[in-house]
Amino acid sequence: MLLVGAVFIYVPGDIMATQVLGWSGAANDPLTWVVYGGIFVYYTAATLFPIDKLIGRIYPIFGAILLFSAIGVFCGLFLKDYQLAELTGSLSDNLSRPLPNGGREPLLPFFFVTVACGIVSGFHSTQTAIISRNVTNERQGRLTFYNMMVLEGFIAMIWAAAAMGIRAKGSTAGAVGIIGEVCRDMLGTWGGLLAILGVIVLPITSGDTACRSLRLMLSEFLKIDQKPAKNRVTISLFIFAAVAAILYVAKSDPQGFDILWRYFAWSNQTLAVFAFGVITIYLLGKGHTLAPFMSLIPGAWYMFIVTSYICNVPIGFNLSYNVSMIIGVILAGVYSAAVWMRGASMRNSKAALEAAPIFS
Repeated sequence: MLLVGAVFIYVPGDIMATQVLGWSGAANDPLTWVVYGGIFVYYTAATLFPIDKLIGRIYPIFGAILLFSAIGVFCGLFLKDYQLAELTGSLSDNLSRPLPNGGREPLLPFFFVTVACGIVSGFHSTQTAIISRNVTNERQGRLTFYNMMVLEGFIAMIWAAAAMGIRAKGSTAGAVGIIGEVCRDMLGTWGGLLAILGVIVLPITSGDTACRSLRLMLSEFLKIDQKPAKNRVTISLFIFAAVAAILYVAKSDPQGFDILWRYFAWSNQTLAVFAFGVITIYLLGKGHTLAPFMSLIPGAWYMFIVTSYICNVPIGFNLSYNVSMIIGVILAGVYSAAVWMRGASMRNSKAALEAAPIFS
């Protein structure tokens, strides 16, 4: 949650500073920290106040801007006749990407970690504590979680295609600059500006709920009553101090964001592994035979992805690629067996019988 909060101040802050306000976005530019400070103020308010007092009131506006940017870029892919890169050459070339030092980075596991929320997001599973208190019927869970995750995946595909298209046109901009190029090229000056605001909104709506969820997690774990305002403020201060420290370290290093994003993406997918495990155990405990595979298979796959990734990368254990792949396969098998055995043991247990009959 700390990494989510830091990443989703860094990204919208840099986009706002450079693409909207025309500032440098450099670490030594005080104006950059003014933008970060503005996002911090909003996050603080979203963390402290009840969800219906602030987040619930402005999210419809945020959602409208986000949908406009996604639909606009999607239509622009066809109206502007963007040419996407074709898969040509050998299979090994298509399953890896060139690196500046002349080597190649293999598709597995790096692609699945890099895309992060666009494929699977463990962070979204942490929002059940908040959202479950704000829905009136269990059936709303499909729309709130499943359908929205599919929509986020679609948005990720739109922007992946847009990035490929703008590269094919000769752009050499970085991750932040390319967003502005795509929006303005497709939607013009004002439409592009609104689309950029939609891109800014997307990470902000994750960062605010991440900080809020972290406050609730810590208060529950430490058994701190959240009704008194001073208790909410105290926990929030510790959270934002930690987020600010991570943000400062990442911003001070030229490679800081790449490192921060990799740790965030890895931890996000690692959290998803545990969420898939809980779902599988629950479904097995309820006596289902086929349904558990819907969560067990992606859980095992991402166990392979996150373990092989952290074993191989320099920011992890820096083991050889082949050794990391083997470790990933073994741990995925261990994970599958452990989850299945745990779920089977609960099939006729009291805990399973007393659980809410969501899937009955």
